[in-house]
Amino acid sequence: MRYSVTLSYDGSSFSGWQIQPNAPSVQEALESALSLALREKVTVTGAGRTDAGVNACGYVAHFDAADDIDTASLGCKLNAILPVFVRIHEVKIAEPEFHARFDARYRRYNYFIHRSKDPFVRHYSYLYTFPLDVEAMNEACKLLLGTHDFSCFEKTGGNSKTSICTVFEASWQPYEPTHVRIMGYPRGGDYLVFTIAADRFLRNMVRAVVGTLLDIGRGRYEPSHMAEVLASQDRCAAGESVPGHALFLSSVKY
Repeated sequence: MRYSVTLSYDGSSFSGWQIQPNAPSVQEALESALSLALREKVTVTGAGRTDAGVNACGYVAHFDAADDIDTASLGCKLNAILPVFVRIHEVKIAEPEFHARFDARYRRYNYFIHRSKDPFVRHYSYLYTFPLDVEAMNEACKLLLGTHDFSCFEKTGGNSKTSICTVFEASWQPYEPTHVRIMGYPRGGDYLVFTIAADRFLRNMVRAVVGTLLDIGRGRYEPSHMAEVLASQDRCAAGESVPGHALFLSSVKY
């Protein structure tokens, strides 16, 4: 029988989702926990890869196992076995043909930045102190929408069969972290979150997109530069990749 599992993880202690030789991965941790809990070898398929250090909320995976599993009990066992960096939200019976990766309609990522020093968000947000024109960044975001060849944002050496992706959503918005709201001190404009949703993503794509948008926001280029980067199909034309610790895979929709 096929089962789906929804989980969240802090990527700081992992080399990414996918199993790699001589490096810890989320997939390996989950497979080991499932195999121990079910007392059989279990292989897990995830909704997609995340890079080293990248976080996820609402990540979805599937696995096959016996048909008499108490899914609620299994979820509790997994949370007891897995390290503190991983949280299982739900294990449930899935359709026999369900595929966590290929059945996904789109995935959504968020990237967080803060504009001035804040010790309480530094592990999950990128400190970027240059002045930013958020309006210009959002103008450039509009050029990302639709179906394009995104090879200019793909990490060198990526082995994707195609570089064509369809982006449904891309924008920057201010947000207020919980500790700021609770403590009650105003920090208007100090915190920004970038949201992007697409049917698929190339390796390192979101981090390279964010780096390019930040170059536009600080005035290095006009918003129209985004169209030139896309047309170039050249990774050297895009901006530098931003650090992975501030990136979250926030949802997968089926």
